[in-house]
Amino acid sequence: MMSVLGLIGDALGMAAAMTWEILWALILGFGLSAIVQAVIRRESVYRLLGNDSPKTLAVASGLGAASSSCSYAAVALARALVRRGASFTAAMAFEIASTNLVVELGIIMALLLGWQFTASLFIGGPIMIVLVAVMFRLVLRERLLRDAITQAERGVAGSMEGHAAMDMSVRKPGGTGILRNSRVT
Repeated sequence: MMSVLGLIGDALGMAAAMTWEILWALILGFGLSAIVQAVIRRESVYRLLGNDSPKTLAVASGLGAASSSCSYAAVALARALVRRGASFTAAMAFEIASTNLVVELGIIMALLLGWQFTASLFIGGPIMIVLVAVMFRLVLRERLLRDAITQAERGVAGSMEGHAAMDMSVRKPGGTGILRNSRVT
């Protein structure tokens, strides 16, 4: 029987391994986002990802699959691409591919869940990208896109982007904050 210290050591080792698995993807994704914003010229992004043609969506999907699989980093990079001239649809194709068509995710799924789940990941990802592109052509209006790009240029966080900075502290009952009288406010 393992001692309590051995179990704690194992737990700390697993926590360190999980931290590394998450940290490298965040660093890579946010680093790529910074490079896109600081180094890559707007004209280059526009030339490569400036429309929503099938060829452009294939390029965006390929670039996404080659990037980080971390959703926070994918969102940051997609936003940076839009700010540098990529079409919104191409940026979303990039984002979907970077979270669904990543090779290391496929390897992990194959090892843990079997080839069937891996196949569904790599078949479903492109289907999702095509459905999103078609849906955007049908329902997304130019005014809404302009408003979103204006918001991104001002650095205003969207409704989902600010959740990482939320105040998650628990305050005394009767005080102001997240918990008051055991109810969420």
